[in-house]
Amino acid sequence: MARINEHFLKLQAGYLFPEIARRVSAFCEANPEADVIRLGIGDVTEPLPPAIVKAMHDAVDEMANRESFHGYGPEQGYAFLRDAIVENDYQSRGVEVSADEIFVSDGSKCDTGNILDIFGQDNRVAITDPVYPVYVDTNVMAGRTGNADDNGRYEGLAYIPVTAENDFVPAIPDEKVDLIYLCYPNNPTGTVASKETLQQWVDYAKQNDAIIFYDAAYVAFITEENVPHSIYEIDGAKSVAIEFRSFSKNAGFTGTRCAFTVVPKDLKGKTVNGEEKFIHALWNRRHSTKFNGASYVVQKGAAAAYSEDGKKQIGDLVSFYLENARLLREGLEEAGITVFGGVNAPYVWLKTPDESTSWEFFDQLLKKAHLVGTPGSGFGASGEGYFRLSAFNSREKIEAAVERFVKSLG
Repeated sequence: MARINEHFLKLQAGYLFPEIARRVSAFCEANPEADVIRLGIGDVTEPLPPAIVKAMHDAVDEMANRESFHGYGPEQGYAFLRDAIVENDYQSRGVEVSADEIFVSDGSKCDTGNILDIFGQDNRVAITDPVYPVYVDTNVMAGRTGNADDNGRYEGLAYIPVTAENDFVPAIPDEKVDLIYLCYPNNPTGTVASKETLQQWVDYAKQNDAIIFYDAAYVAFITEENVPHSIYEIDGAKSVAIEFRSFSKNAGFTGTRCAFTVVPKDLKGKTVNGEEKFIHALWNRRHSTKFNGASYVVQKGAAAAYSEDGKKQIGDLVSFYLENARLLREGLEEAGITVFGGVNAPYVWLKTPDESTSWEFFDQLLKKAHLVGTPGSGFGASGEGYFRLSAFNSREKIEAAVERFVKSLG
């Protein structure tokens, strides 16, 4: 009989969002009349911007003619998209990234897990806590951890708590780690990192031959001045960091799927014998072997995000979700809830009232207000006692959600 990868058996009871879906489904079956508002999973709700829709329609028309048909494209992405990314996301901010350092894919969730293929199992991995669960689970699947303890923490990972007590600033570890996950603007807390904080991490990585995995999926939501949009705005970062970006949350591509990863050509790792190897070449080999490239139609849509009309329409879309976040944040604050985030990110991170646990509050909110959020403990042990609400929804439902939330506390 074929043997399974037993590391999968170390995973906790269920991935966070399927468990939420299970509980909500059970509630809805028992209460079919309930009008449930979902502010849990960070999935966008508004239609694709018109400029992107037009570009994708035009691309489909191209695919209908032999003369303009596209089959397999370059695995790394079409030049028209990679060049647009360089010009608009990096050169516009004074950051030097070349087009051949960009790898277009079908999602940052995939990339943050797939990147582990090119790194040895004996690397010590550091993650902030709470954290996007994919970072943890993919390392468990890859065999880099032992079993989880009673708090859900794996013995093979280095956890860095980020809570209100330390102003959500991750402390530099007092041990040597090799791979570091950072996400800013942060999911789930909605907080950001200063240039000073990121410089400390870059300096640590250089001193310890570590590599930073920098997830910048929510960069479009930054509103405050002096908040870095890219890890490469930090001195020395190109020699120690890989950056992940996505079109999902800014341009609405959660159902269309397009993202990219930046792997600098001077970034290096070592073999067990101490020989230095370029990470860019390894990722290119992995990417070309296991991926045939994002579709031409989708990449034409993504490129339209950088057109004059596309930029304006995406700006309006981001502003819409940020206004939703403001309504959530201010409504909860008026009700006496301690709230974080919601300024540079589409997430509001709140302290659960009356010292209830994260899952207790989830069940309470679902039953009393017919609202769905995300329990903070699902993001890690340090998320216990916190709760995440997403601003991805219609204005009508956001306003109704605030009203219901306040009433549920009465």
